[in-house]
Order: sequence, then C-alpha cells, then structure tokens
Amino acid sequence: MLSYDDCLKYSQEKHFCPHCKTRLSCCETPPFHIGDGLGWGAEVMFVCLNNDCPVFSKGWDQIENQYGHNGSYRYFLLPNEKKGDFVMVGSDQAFTGSVIDPEIVKAQNKRYEQEKEYLKQLDSCVAEKNLTPALSLILDESAGHNGRLRAISLLVDLNDLSCIDPIRNHKFESSKIEHAVNSTLLILLKNNFKKECPYCAEIIKLQSKVCMHCNKEFKSSPSR
Repeated sequence: MLSYDDCLKYSQEKHFCPHCKTRLSCCETPPFHIGDGLGWGAEVMFVCLNNDCPVFSKGWDQIENQYGHNGSYRYFLLPNEKKGDFVMVGSDQAFTGSVIDPEIVKAQNKRYEQEKEYLKQLDSCVAEKNLTPALSLILDESAGHNGRLRAISLLVDLNDLSCIDPIRNHKFESSKIEHAVNSTLLILLKNNFKKECPYCAEIIKLQSKVCMHCNKEFKSSPSR
C-alpha cells in the first residue's frame, strides 16, 4: 500500500506523452498485468488519459482489425523508466478511477492524522468532560471500527445529551456501529430520566404523557 509521502511524491512528478505532449496522469496500477497475469513491478504508473491522443483514438480501429473486438490503447510509463509502453483498454473510462489526486491525498492524510489525535484524546475525554473526540470518531465513517466502538462506550460516562442530535441525523454505514450507538443512547437517556418523542424526536422528560414540543399525546413511555 502506498504511503502518504509516496502518493504525494509520485502525483507531483511531471511526465508527458511523446505522442500528444499531454501530461501523464499518476494512477494506481491494476492488480494484474493485463498481458501475462504478472505484477507490474510498481505501485503506480503514469498514463496518458487524453482521448484525442493518436495512440488512443487510432487504437480502436487497430484492435478491431487485428483482434476483432472492441478496445484501444493508452500510453503509459512506469516510475524510473525512460521508455513507456502501451496497455490495452476496453473503454475511455479505463484508469480514470485510479488517478491519484494530490489534494485528495492531502485531505485523506489530514483526516487520518486527526483520527489518531482523537483516539489519543479518548483516554482523558471523560475526565475533561470533552465530548468532541468521541463524537467526531463516532461520526467519521472512515475511522476504524474499534476506535469508534470505544468512543461509543464512553458516551454514558461523558453524560452529554448534546451528542444525540448529530448522531440521530447521521446515516451509519455499519449496522454494528449503528446498533451499538442506538443501544448506548437509550442508556444515556434513561440515566438522565429522559426519552425521545416518537413523533418529533425531541428529548422530553421520561414521565411525560404529552410532548412539550409537538403536543402529541402518548399513553406509554415511547422508545426509539
């Protein structure tokens, strides 16, 4: 797996297609070599994604005439190589989804560094009554499951009802995380003698028979 420094270094290198003079795009290499099933010997490759490049635009007819099927070629260059080669592609979308964008790489690294910092802060967040690290990890879909589950387990001790609205408004991708957070919120509400109105979702007193926010009446204590 490419490190942050490698991603940034490769994405900032400048190489140009000898056939159309377009700057080559830095892309992650496919898992297998299309020609012989072997590895590429590199984690990235520089690819010409210019659809007007003669290699690509004329390749359709060449492959149709030679092999009798639909496809074309793109010029590519491997790192530290002086001479490039051609790779067969099946559509104009080939390699476009594997381009390494330096700005995206920087953003991903910033998120990862922030996740690590929040994980460290979990050790002291209860004593400091600091909800931010736990809530941030819970709502970060890219964060590790173990860290998010640990953050959820601290909600009861943090005893801060302000976490409920952002959590309820978040769409969780993991059913395990969603189940854990829902169960924990029920305990948090019960410990504070509160409940959620089943009609408007506002927090009300546990013994309430009528919601003070939407004026809906209910016979038994609602649960979410």
